[in-house]
Amino acid sequence: MTPRNQAQTSIGTNGDGARDPDASGNSGNGSRVTQQAGDPSSTGASVAHRAYLLLSLTSLFWSGNVVIGRYIADYVPPITVSLIRWAGAFVILLPFAARHLARDWPVIRKHAGLLTLLALTGFSAYNTMAYYGLHFTTAINGLLLQSVSPLFVALWSFVLFRDRLSVRQSAGICLSLAGVVVIVCHGSLEILLAVAFNRGDLWFVVALLIYAFYVAMLRVRPAMHPLSFLAVGMGGGALLLVPAMALEIAFGQRIILNYFSALSLLYLCVFPSLFGYLCLNRGIELIGANRAAPFIHLVPVFGSVLAIALLGERLQIYHAVGYGLVFAGIPIATRR
Repeated sequence: MTPRNQAQTSIGTNGDGARDPDASGNSGNGSRVTQQAGDPSSTGASVAHRAYLLLSLTSLFWSGNVVIGRYIADYVPPITVSLIRWAGAFVILLPFAARHLARDWPVIRKHAGLLTLLALTGFSAYNTMAYYGLHFTTAINGLLLQSVSPLFVALWSFVLFRDRLSVRQSAGICLSLAGVVVIVCHGSLEILLAVAFNRGDLWFVVALLIYAFYVAMLRVRPAMHPLSFLAVGMGGGALLLVPAMALEIAFGQRIILNYFSALSLLYLCVFPSLFGYLCLNRGIELIGANRAAPFIHLVPVFGSVLAIALLGERLQIYHAVGYGLVFAGIPIATRR
C-alpha cells in the first residue's frame, strides 16, 4: 500500500457515519488540510454549511427528475433511460476522472465486490425501477413517495450500523415531511385523500428502499478520490444494465427520439447524475446519511418553484406554508 492510500484509509467517521475531514488531515478530495488555530466549533460549522449547500444543490438538480422521468416514459423505455443516463454521465466525467482512476486502480480492484454492490443499488436498480414505476403512476405520487426516503435511510442505518435517530432528528423529519405533503397536495385534505396508489407506486417504493440502502452504505465506501468513486459507480451501473436493455429491446421496446426527449436525456446525464451525485456523495461524507437524508424534502419545494418560474404557475398560500414547514424541519433534523 502506498503512503497516499495509507493516509486515506486513516480517515475517521463521526457519530453519523460521516467521514471526518479532521480525523487524519485529509479533506476527502486528495488535498491536505492544515488545522487552523482557534475555535474548533467554527471549523465544524464551516463543514456543515458546505455540506448543506451541496445537499441543497443535489435536491435542486433532482427536482426535475421525477417530472422528466414521467414525461420521457412515453418515448424511451425505463432500462434504456437508465443506461443512457449513466453511460452519458460516465463519458462526460471520464476525461476528468481518468488520472484518478489510474491512481486508485489498486483500491478499485481490492474492493470490486463492494463497488459493484454500490453501483447496482445506487445507479442501476434504483433508477431503472423508479423510471419503470413512472410508467404507471403520476408525478404527484412520485413526489409523495420520494418524501419518505429519509425514513428508509434511517431504517437501513439502524439495520446495518445500529444508528438511532434522536428525538430531534425524528421531529425535524416529520415536520419537513408535513411540509412536503402540504405542497404536493396543494394544502387540500381532499386531494390527499383522493391520491390513489397503484403498481407503479409499489415499484417506486422498492426503488427508494434500494436507494436508501446505497445512501446508508456510503459510509463504508473505499477511500478513493470522489471522481474515481463516481466514475466507477456510473460506468459499472451502465454495464450492469446492458443485458437487461438487450432483453428490453428483444421484447419490442423502442426509442422515440425527438428534440424534447433528447434534451430530457441530456438533462438526466448532466444534472441529476453527474452534478447531483458529486454533491450528494460529498455532503454525506461530511455530515453522515441520517443528517443528510432530510434534504430530499427540498426536491418538491424546488420543483414547485421551477414550475412557478418556468411554467407560469402562481404562488399560493399552501406553497408558503409548505416551504415554511420544510425549512423549519431541516435544521432541526440535521442538528446534533
